[in-house]
Amino acid sequence: MAATSITLTARDASVDHEIQAIVSGGAAGSTCSTDLAAGPWSFDAVAGYGPGASMGDVIPTDAPRQGELPRAYREAPEAELHDRIRAAKAALGDRVVVLGHFYQRDEVVQHADYVGDSFQLAGAAKAHPEAEAIVFCGVHFMAETADMLSRPEQSVILPNLAAGCSMADMADVDQVEECWEQLADVYGPLDVPDEDGRVPVVPVTYMNSSAAIKGFVGRNGGIVCTSSNARTVLEWAFARGRRVLFFPDQHLGRNTAKAMGVPLERMPLWNPRAPYGGSSEETLRDAEVILWHGFCSVHRRFTVDQIETARAAHPGVRVIVHPECPMPVVDAADEAGSTDYIRKAIEAATEPTTFAIGTEINLVRRLAAEHPQHTIFCLDPVVCPCSTMYRIHPGYLAWVLEELVAGRVVNRISVDDAVADPARVALERMLAAKPLPTGGARA
Repeated sequence: MAATSITLTARDASVDHEIQAIVSGGAAGSTCSTDLAAGPWSFDAVAGYGPGASMGDVIPTDAPRQGELPRAYREAPEAELHDRIRAAKAALGDRVVVLGHFYQRDEVVQHADYVGDSFQLAGAAKAHPEAEAIVFCGVHFMAETADMLSRPEQSVILPNLAAGCSMADMADVDQVEECWEQLADVYGPLDVPDEDGRVPVVPVTYMNSSAAIKGFVGRNGGIVCTSSNARTVLEWAFARGRRVLFFPDQHLGRNTAKAMGVPLERMPLWNPRAPYGGSSEETLRDAEVILWHGFCSVHRRFTVDQIETARAAHPGVRVIVHPECPMPVVDAADEAGSTDYIRKAIEAATEPTTFAIGTEINLVRRLAAEHPQHTIFCLDPVVCPCSTMYRIHPGYLAWVLEELVAGRVVNRISVDDAVADPARVALERMLAAKPLPTGGARA
């Protein structure tokens, strides 16, 4: 839709509409990249995570690329795309299930059969064996997980192959294997338990990682976690090992372990480009959690200054941030929890409340529209969606669904059995590690 045709309303949750209006001069505010107003297909042939990505996020040379989206979908008006999506879903019926992550743009989420965080959508993928196809409106690692948890004859489809994840790319399997070998130099054989039945170290990977990383974890007695169940998973790991190797997100690992009482000095950061991660052998021997040098570019945008500004402007504001935020931000907030925790906290508020939220803007705007009795705003005043989630557009969703109606499967995500088999072990452990009732909130 042309930028000049956008008229914002008070309860319009669409981040895309706001960006279009900002860029066209029809609304005040700022965005981290004016290129976000263009269709994501404008960048499919360009190596990168897309407009709005951190300049420091260097995409691997072998990252998947999306082929050209047919012109009919690139040029169709928004209303027409919505009609085509609804018609295709009606024609397919139970043969397809559409999953949408909380961070997807509103124009995509409205067509999802299930909306949730990565933990919830992994369960939803497994819970629908009757569907011939699972269309996963998220990013690449999520579609890989859905493929590993679904039946072999089911097709898992990612509407735009360019929807990757810079955090997931910060730990590749070769780097992790090298780390594991170096830890064995320090601790001895890593699969030999001590007199208490605990091994020297247990690998834990965040859901935001490749299938190859999940396979590594499964082969080495480890487990996958999400932001919803990170504490439960760390407790599982500490029951089996003296220490934890946590990757790729340092902030989720640090914030979760700190809330469990692990001292910061016992959480060294592992730099994959330095011998022994840049730490001494003594430091590694004393470690309880070894944190990989990775992060989420979206959540790294949030700052303590933003929290202080929100408190000054809104006395009594309730500040909730995601645990992927840096530790000082989490410490300065009132609460920290997963996307599902944030959603439930707002739903549970019985009195009109002002919320300042530190997570991806699409979810924040949607919550604000769904709960007009509250004042809900994003801590970061700059409109900057997750660049890779934003690569999914209704045009791509209409395309893959209409291809299914025509009997063609496009953009199928498949994980080789040699990787998938051990990865499923780690994923099944994750699904069994139910999140705590508090959703991971900090006391």
